Amino acid sequence: MSAVPTELSTADYAVFGVTLGFSAAIGIFYAIKDWRSREGTEEYLLGGRNLGMIPVSLSLSVSFMSAVTVLGTPAEVYIYGTMYWWFLLAMLIVAVVTSELYIPMFYKMGISSTYEYLEKRFNRPVRILATVTFILETIFYVGIVIYAPSLALSAVTGFDLWTAVMSTGIVCTFYTTLGGIKAVIWTDVFQAVVMLCGFLAVTIRGSIVLGGYEKVWQICEEGGRIDFLHFDLDPRYRHTFWSIIVGGTFLWLGVYAVSQSQVQRYLCCRSVKQAKGAIYLNWLGLVVIISLSVINGTILYAFYHDCDPLGTGKVGATDQLLPYMALELFKDYPGVTGLVVSCIFSGSLSTVSSGINAMSCVTVEDFIKPVTKWSDTTYTWVSKGSVIIYGGLCIAMAYLASQLGGVLEAALSILGLVGGPLVGLFTLGLLFPFANSIGAFVGLLSGLAVSIWVYVGSKTYPPAADNATVPSTIALNMSTAMMTTTVAPEIPAIADFYSISYVYYSCIGVGTTLVIGLLLSLLTCGWRERKNVNPLFVTSLFDHELLGWLPESFRRCMRC
Repeated sequence: MSAVPTELSTADYAVFGVTLGFSAAIGIFYAIKDWRSREGTEEYLLGGRNLGMIPVSLSLSVSFMSAVTVLGTPAEVYIYGTMYWWFLLAMLIVAVVTSELYIPMFYKMGISSTYEYLEKRFNRPVRILATVTFILETIFYVGIVIYAPSLALSAVTGFDLWTAVMSTGIVCTFYTTLGGIKAVIWTDVFQAVVMLCGFLAVTIRGSIVLGGYEKVWQICEEGGRIDFLHFDLDPRYRHTFWSIIVGGTFLWLGVYAVSQSQVQRYLCCRSVKQAKGAIYLNWLGLVVIISLSVINGTILYAFYHDCDPLGTGKVGATDQLLPYMALELFKDYPGVTGLVVSCIFSGSLSTVSSGINAMSCVTVEDFIKPVTKWSDTTYTWVSKGSVIIYGGLCIAMAYLASQLGGVLEAALSILGLVGGPLVGLFTLGLLFPFANSIGAFVGLLSGLAVSIWVYVGSKTYPPAADNATVPSTIALNMSTAMMTTTVAPEIPAIADFYSISYVYYSCIGVGTTLVIGLLLSLLTCGWRERKNVNPLFVTSLFDHELLGWLPESFRRCMRC
């Protein structure tokens, strides 16, 4: 192969500049529009609860399917194979559970902050603990998402990594501060189109260069990268059908069912029916995004199967593989590499803006409004100021992201570590009337503590390379290289537990929170107090209209 270019062309920079400029323009447009209408915090944070189903669904799709997906998923397929695609089934389960169990509850209460439910169901300390947990999770996650496209930019252009980090954070903070949730959602729609174009460009050009997608598939099959039928029950395997369906369902419930970043979008819809429709349309969008990401991963493997750029030192990390290939694929097509970089960058912008807008919302609703009596205009300005503060914190947190390894696993690990215990907390309140505030508070702390303990243990005693779903020569080579540079410590028996797949972190958090929460509730008179709980704040899966044929005696028992 000929030498890979190391700089973007003028046309590439022009495409990239248009992407940034258009995103900023949307924020300016809504700032002017809402300034004239003089709307308050509900307009700024929730779009007046009057947004359509289609833009909200597109925003949901790209908010967490970000640069982490654009960079991380192809690298995942390149190293480990196609099992990642099964996450789509897990996300379908999540869409059904969220739309039928969680969304109706939030709409029925008419809340702005997800965590407002927790104060009504339990007490204020539980709400504050959950809000702080969400804010810390989002700052860490957004730090990774800011770092990911900046890494791509530095890899393909030589542009200074931390200058790129600052640019990402500043642009997001700019249009989110000006335009609020409307700017975030409509910018997400534009960025979804850019991401789709970037994916398709790599898919089409890569297939042509490699002699058709049938050839790509054949090369991946010969290299052991095509694998959809791994059903091993061993939880130490990185990705199996069971780990993805069970672990992935709880992981993404933490995002779609209880995270303020996503729930805030449901609450922007005109009705609960439109909110449900948005989450199902969001799943169709995820089918397109993840499928194209996996296809790009197969093209990446076929393109480099006999000249691994990681092994030769041409790239320093797996997350640089896709932009490196884009430079080579489109060296004779000015502007297209810029489109791919814009695709990566757009994924980041959508997630960062969603995160800082959500943190601003919970700061105002959970911390400031309950203890102040200010005007609506003042709350709007406080919301804008907190967006700026959180934007700065996320930029600072991007440095830590650079120390966490591959962006995909690092991002999903953080979502599982914190999202799992939060799912457990909300489920405790929704499904168990006898759960009380003591059980909820201690249950959440326990879930977080156990999840973090397992994560730290996995970093201290990392799983063996042969825990990959398919035998990956690349993964084994990487593991061998690490072993040659470090002295192997004595491995304790508990290291096997630490080797559990990162996908199961959310299950550990949910299980610990529920078990500790229920036990403490029973020990502190929760069973006797259950009749004092407002029936509006609890529900039962067995009372759903689809299960109306079940005997009343059975359903009464299942209400706990």
